[in-house]
Amino acid sequence: MPQLGLLHGRSWAALLRQLLRPPRVVCIGAVYSHSQVVEAVLTSQLKPHQEKSNFIIKTPKGTRDLSPQQMVVREKILDVIVSCFKRHGAKGLDTPAFELKDFDIAGEFDPMIPDAECLKIICEILSGLQLGDFLIKVNDRRILDGMFAICGVPESKFHTVCSSIDKLDKISWKDVRHEMVAKKGVAPEVADRIGDYVQCHGGLSLLEQMFQDPRLTQSKQALEGLGDLKLLFEYLTLFGIAEKISFDLSLARGLDYYTGVIYEAVLVQTPAQAEDDLLNVGSVAAGGRYDGLVGMFNPKGHKVPCVGLSIGVERIFSILEQRMKTFGEKIRTTETQVFVATPQKNFLRERLKLIAELWDAGIKAELLYKNNPKLLTQLHYCENMGIPLVVIIGEQELKEGVIKLRSVASREEVAIKRENLVAEIQKRLFES
Repeated sequence: MPQLGLLHGRSWAALLRQLLRPPRVVCIGAVYSHSQVVEAVLTSQLKPHQEKSNFIIKTPKGTRDLSPQQMVVREKILDVIVSCFKRHGAKGLDTPAFELKDFDIAGEFDPMIPDAECLKIICEILSGLQLGDFLIKVNDRRILDGMFAICGVPESKFHTVCSSIDKLDKISWKDVRHEMVAKKGVAPEVADRIGDYVQCHGGLSLLEQMFQDPRLTQSKQALEGLGDLKLLFEYLTLFGIAEKISFDLSLARGLDYYTGVIYEAVLVQTPAQAEDDLLNVGSVAAGGRYDGLVGMFNPKGHKVPCVGLSIGVERIFSILEQRMKTFGEKIRTTETQVFVATPQKNFLRERLKLIAELWDAGIKAELLYKNNPKLLTQLHYCENMGIPLVVIIGEQELKEGVIKLRSVASREEVAIKRENLVAEIQKRLFES
């Protein structure tokens, strides 16, 4: 059972009621993924007579103190994610927006349209984060169950075999087969039949090949799953992302509540990157369809189909953090656009008047909190902090009614009439 935090005093049932409101609910702000929430509710429902609560209030998993540089990286990740969610019509639940990583659609809709949108969202987020090349593996739990059945796996062993298959992205088929046979009691010939399928991955051509498979097509469940995946690929092609999707029969997503399409996004590593354990973090996004889950808590027993995705914020953060260290990338810890400087003493009042003009115009500006700072110190500060522009005011500028505008990168300076300064700064910021 996961460790749980508080939702501003709201009950978990209240969170589920949000999910039960028709026709469409999209969640963008949840501390925990839908799997954790439902697991917690299920556990509490199955133990109604337990006198003492098992809920433990503690710092949620994954939290830690962050430096200013790390905070900037994390905020950029969350900004990309949340912006994408909102672009797709997301509504936020009034839960603490700690992770902001989940997107779920609940309601009765035509097949595979919401599912395709979820995959499109994953593609947009991973592309926006510029993590490098990625691939989204897709499968269907009905195909898996049908495959197990026609291969001769007893239904009682579906779950345990599924958990072994789920390890194929980490260990070889030989090791997975050994685990199934030696530790889980699967007959060797059954394991070999499973191996014929789970080592297959590809695109539409593999999907068509499975439609022609004489064994798999004996399963009604598998045929339903194959039919939905074919429709899904049609929509993914229209969305322009089919080349990012791989039909992978080894994808199992070992959670029991998935009922249909499942998916998992992984980064495609170069041989050099594959040697770096810090970048080998597994999936960076995942999700699927869970049609039977929310309806379990509806008092009238109404079925509420759902599909969703979860973005691995912590894993993505680790990748970007490691990239910063490897390539020595500098991260700006402020968003300051302009620095107000002077080369002369006793110009604090003029600097304060000037910076107030910039602030009032909505320009992000700062100055050194000293009466008589040295100009070189001020310019070095701008370079170190990555501030792009400096405005310089001194006796000569004050007398002529101008302000010097300096580009920190090129070190070029131009004199701008004071009344035109704000417009010129805004123009440069817009063009940069």
